[in-house]
Amino acid sequence: MHVDHLQLSDFRNYREADVDFARGPNLFVGRNGQGKTNLVEAIGYLSTLGSHRVPTDAALVRQGCDSAIVRARLAHEDRSILAEVQINRTGANRAQVNRSAIKPRELPRYCTSVLFAPEDLALVRGEPSGRRRMIDELLVQIAPRMQGVLADYDRTLRQRNTLLKSARATGAKAGALSTLDVWDDRLVEFGAEIVAARDHLTRRLAPFVTESYATVAGERHQASIAGVLSVRGADPEDAAATDPVLGTPEEPVTISAAAEAFRAALERRRRDELDRGLTLSGPHRDDVLFELNGLPARGYASHGESWSFALAVQLASATILRAESSLGDPIIILDDVFAELDESRRERLAGAVADYEQVLITAAVHGDVPGQLAAHTVRIEAGAILPDPASDATGEPDATDEPDATDEADADRASRPDPTPAAS
Repeated sequence: MHVDHLQLSDFRNYREADVDFARGPNLFVGRNGQGKTNLVEAIGYLSTLGSHRVPTDAALVRQGCDSAIVRARLAHEDRSILAEVQINRTGANRAQVNRSAIKPRELPRYCTSVLFAPEDLALVRGEPSGRRRMIDELLVQIAPRMQGVLADYDRTLRQRNTLLKSARATGAKAGALSTLDVWDDRLVEFGAEIVAARDHLTRRLAPFVTESYATVAGERHQASIAGVLSVRGADPEDAAATDPVLGTPEEPVTISAAAEAFRAALERRRRDELDRGLTLSGPHRDDVLFELNGLPARGYASHGESWSFALAVQLASATILRAESSLGDPIIILDDVFAELDESRRERLAGAVADYEQVLITAAVHGDVPGQLAAHTVRIEAGAILPDPASDATGEPDATDEPDATDEADADRASRPDPTPAAS
């Protein structure tokens, strides 16, 4: 699938924006802080219902405004639809498809994307919450109904935690524990489905991660991923935990097996939960273990290896979506990625995504982006979208043009050593 046109109102730094997109690569060039990332962030929001930069929607609404509008014309084969979301600073968001109201959580049915950004380094080096979010966003794009299951689980978890805090304050009276059993049933119902779905997806991703790592890094290190399940005794969210890190079991996890393990974990940790007023087992405390040559990438991978691993995970996600989504190719978004990579990784990443139906790239420096991805270039300046006078149809600079500030930045960047070391 691809985006034909994007219209924004009061989104980030844009009062109004209208942008036409081409199939294939689209490069947006401009100095930092001009609004390049805001454009691709809006498209990513349609497929994930969130931002890769901020945890809440309020930051997406232009300062002084109550709401923002993202409207995109999306095309797949001979079908075209108009998808729209109104992001409200307060209150529930609203969504439409072809001018008919839908629930916002249904938007991923109509738009799929995979976004690569500097923030992806946290997938390898950051906390479990980021890896859970990555898996869940991909899961929802493949099976949109899981958005509702995840929401039901979060709502039940909050209510159960409230009851645990109340039970702790009242000394865990029998009446409170009886009510807790009711919430346990609901938590297990939703949580078991999430655990099983994540397990299936992680297993599907694993071989593609191994393959993609070799593609990006150009080396045959063994990159692997596996689920870490708190219902099996691990506690990735507790830095002081002494429980072993338990990866994905040999046999795929079924919903019934997940439910049995989840219920047993709740019973096993009931006293600890009452003492802490917190639910200590379940998919909200799971993790995804990234390993490189049999060692945890989080503690052992170099900077270059960590970057290659993060890119490999996103490339694997794109491969899964290409194979399993009814919408065909996902939109590939490369947000300020090339500045973080050495030249060999730039070329390998460009080669890996070049055959996708649409690739959107942002960059502060035109020269950072391999030529094969610079055929259609647009300049962004202070929230204004400008034609690129320094590029012809092939994306190459026109020697007759006077250099502008960004061209000077190109030269300055070229004179400095690349900040990213090669993978060790």
